[in-house]
Amino acid sequence: MTRPDLSALTGQQLYWEDLSEGDAFDSPTRTITEADVTGFACLSGDFNRLHVDAEYAAGSAYGQRIAHGLLVVSVMSGLTTRMLMNNFLEPSLLGLLDMQCRFPKPTFIGDTIGVRVTVTEKRETSKPERGILSFRREVINQRGETVVEGIWKLLVRRAPQGA
Repeated sequence: MTRPDLSALTGQQLYWEDLSEGDAFDSPTRTITEADVTGFACLSGDFNRLHVDAEYAAGSAYGQRIAHGLLVVSVMSGLTTRMLMNNFLEPSLLGLLDMQCRFPKPTFIGDTIGVRVTVTEKRETSKPERGILSFRREVINQRGETVVEGIWKLLVRRAPQGA
């Protein structure tokens, strides 16, 4: 088996111009664990019984404990940073401008999730050295269900003139 020469990837950087509306990327996956939910409850101070009390949650509409929505958003953020596209875009990221999300289905302890990121909009700004990229992010579980979806708007560096 011949190994590809990955040295050409060293120092690669994506700019606003390099992405197009409709471009889509998938992250690695990760399983939400009991330790994740407990740790997040301790970190955030959110000990809502739906997350931490198995007996209480058994009597809920879900029949079991669910992960905190913000925990799943945090894991989504981490999975997104592990994407090759993000590694190349990261040097051009100037800031997060806006994020909106909704939770159409619960995430349960033991669910394995991944993220699909799709470029939904590109906008120029009044400053020619930067632009805005909007990304639709969807967290999808092992059953193919979308459990979190939303739009993230990022301020991104544009390619240097003449590059």
